[in-house]
Amino acid sequence: MKKRDYLFVLIGCLVLSGPALAENPKIVPAGRNQVNLSFAPLVKQVAPAVVNIYTKRTVTRSAHPFINDPFFQQFFGGNLAPDLGGGLTRKQVEGALGSGVIIDADGIVVTNAHVIRGADEISIVLSDGREFPATLSLKDDHSDLAILRVDTDGEKLPAARLRSSEDMEVGDLVLAVGNPFGVGQTVTSGIVSALSRSSLNISDYNFFIQTDAAVNPGNSGGPLVAMDGGVVGINTAIYSQSGGSLGIGFAIPSEMVQTVVAAEANGQGGERGVLRPWLGVTSQAVTREIAESLGLPKASGTMISGLHRASPLNKSGVKVGDVIVSMNGKPIKDGAEMKYRMATVPLGSTATIGVFRNGKTFEAKLEAIAPPDIPARNQTTLTTGIFSGVTVANLNPAVAAEIGNTSQDDNGVVVMKIDSRNGIAARFLKPGDVVLRMNGEDIQKVGDLKKASNRPATTLDLSIARDGKVQQFVVR
Repeated sequence: MKKRDYLFVLIGCLVLSGPALAENPKIVPAGRNQVNLSFAPLVKQVAPAVVNIYTKRTVTRSAHPFINDPFFQQFFGGNLAPDLGGGLTRKQVEGALGSGVIIDADGIVVTNAHVIRGADEISIVLSDGREFPATLSLKDDHSDLAILRVDTDGEKLPAARLRSSEDMEVGDLVLAVGNPFGVGQTVTSGIVSALSRSSLNISDYNFFIQTDAAVNPGNSGGPLVAMDGGVVGINTAIYSQSGGSLGIGFAIPSEMVQTVVAAEANGQGGERGVLRPWLGVTSQAVTREIAESLGLPKASGTMISGLHRASPLNKSGVKVGDVIVSMNGKPIKDGAEMKYRMATVPLGSTATIGVFRNGKTFEAKLEAIAPPDIPARNQTTLTTGIFSGVTVANLNPAVAAEIGNTSQDDNGVVVMKIDSRNGIAARFLKPGDVVLRMNGEDIQKVGDLKKASNRPATTLDLSIARDGKVQQFVVR
């Protein structure tokens, strides 16, 4: 043993002896091995499975000199009519970049849906410089996740493993690996700074792991890695007022990632997303006042305020006014967490929920069912009137899930598709709009809209629901 090593041991023994330990719990390193701590072995294990993702897409932009003027945008948005110059367009190729992680040696890559949105070409580059073309196999905008398939021609790729994030605690060390700002693969370290973040509007399932590991644009789609080398999340967003990292990053938990991976393996694909269990419920946060009035020990859980007649909660015996406090043994903090946890339950299986009612908590079984296609959607392409060429359908849970509508209402007619040759409808309608009233008449079913559209009128007065708000259009 060298003299310097003897010195480390002697210092360590002095620190560990007598009352000094109680007075100063900090320990001086007792040897070189305690000084040379490093994440390098972990990085060598995980980094080869992290890829840079490059995309190309062809976009058509208007060449009209006033199309981007705020005054014209206020009235016409992106629907400037051809006779006003909206037909002057040019095409250009745009590039974008992000990150991803290989989870299967045969070439399955997980990334964010927003990383590859609108891409015509996708390629991945490994840390060793190898490049492969990739194809989109499944894009799930609801969770902001996507699965890519890489044609490796039989070559095996380095892969990382997904592991549960449920045992992660605030304060645990984590690494974030990705391609920030396109500078190349970068590793940053930090801790889990919060769990179950749900007060965000990043995706339809607002339930995230928060970390202070530096995450910047380009890190999206890269893994959040625990100290055992397992991927516990996919980095998806940052909180920033400047565009740079402020030490608040958000990752999608691995349980949601597993759900999307399983859906792709079971044959779900394309851009329709993942079919998930339907609850058919509206709920509200449990405030301190509500908790006190109900006798709940603390303000947590979500109180049921409305139930669809076909909701599986009805079959479970849940009533309006009940509070859901847990699911599969995990406490439910709010409605966003209930929605997230149900979204990770496989269709056809059951979840165990904890229900608080009249001062007591009981358990019930909740069946994971697909959104029912009831009442019949009656999808129809109208051929007369101003809605000629517009495809519409009755709003029901299945239709609502397909278009990303969270309404529990069965009344209204949804715009599914618009023929681009119909300039009148395309000027103020877009897919996903729900037609509520037309010229003073309530529109509840497709037949109502067909009749109203065929009636001669000099003025069109239309009320629609769009992005959770009711808008009115009057055309004379």
